[in-house]
Amino acid sequence: MGAFRSVAWRGDRLVLLDQRRLPGAKVYLELSTAAEVAEAIREMAVRGAPAIGAAAAYGIALAALRGEDLSQADQVLRASRPTAVNLFWALDRMRRIWEGFQGSPEALARRLVEEAERIAEEDVLANKAIGQNALSLIPDEARILHHCNTGSLATVDYGTALGIIRMAHEAGKKVHAFLDETRPRLQGARLSAFEMNELGIPHTVIVDGASGHVMKTFGIDLVVVGADRIAKNGDTANKIGTYNLAIAARYHGIPFYVAAPTSTIDLKTKTGAEIPIEERAPEEVAYCGPVRVVPEGSPVYNPAFDVTPAELITAIITEVGIAYPPYEESLPALVEKAREDRP
Repeated sequence: MGAFRSVAWRGDRLVLLDQRRLPGAKVYLELSTAAEVAEAIREMAVRGAPAIGAAAAYGIALAALRGEDLSQADQVLRASRPTAVNLFWALDRMRRIWEGFQGSPEALARRLVEEAERIAEEDVLANKAIGQNALSLIPDEARILHHCNTGSLATVDYGTALGIIRMAHEAGKKVHAFLDETRPRLQGARLSAFEMNELGIPHTVIVDGASGHVMKTFGIDLVVVGADRIAKNGDTANKIGTYNLAIAARYHGIPFYVAAPTSTIDLKTKTGAEIPIEERAPEEVAYCGPVRVVPEGSPVYNPAFDVTPAELITAIITEVGIAYPPYEESLPALVEKAREDRP
């Protein structure tokens, strides 16, 4: 891989690989306003917590370049998706620059572009560090179960949980990834399988409901997933279906790991009960492609995320180290270490 990034800056516009079109076609969107970036986030043309954060930062930079009201741009971007804390983390970081800035509009725009670029580059470095930190947890021959998509497509480049699988493969370990299809938008089947194909990593796509059977039948060595928000106590919001996977892993005695940069850790949120869960349009469930599969008149509940309780999580792997229970102590320590390490 490496021939593309999901999020890229081209002088005065943001270029996104439209993930709605994969794997059938590689289509790039060129965005020039904060409103266009917010729409791309909302419609999941760009997705994955780290990628959303970087895209939002670039959205503020675009607003500054075009002389838009930054407060309004900030509000529009914040409203695009509620669960992924990286979105708010990145916007807060940009706000600290533009609020009270003393200088010309041109100087402010340059400074905001620089900060967005810094956020993007930090994400790539963080992802590779996550993979390095996880290497000791991966057996030399490992069957790994993964949910949703957490690779280059969900980040600026390289990936978090899929990045761990990639790093192990590149280190010469014989890994085989079992990929949940991840209903209803099939990020595992469409996007993770696309990445594994590109990288030449052995993999098998399974339906979400097959995970317990696969654990029992094939002897899964570990489960690794990403995160959209991690509460102070370790409760973790991730793509819907993650909670079920954690329960199945606990029953089968399989380690369950969460991989995420420290920017995904929200110390202001004490427990998972405080994490807002996005509910998306019923059409995502009611239709499979253009074909309606749910009868007219049948209600649909479509939460995009669920929360996995901390007691089901073996460890949380970040760019500055691995957090183990009790998470109320280990997570704040890692967040502080990341803050100290940031230039």
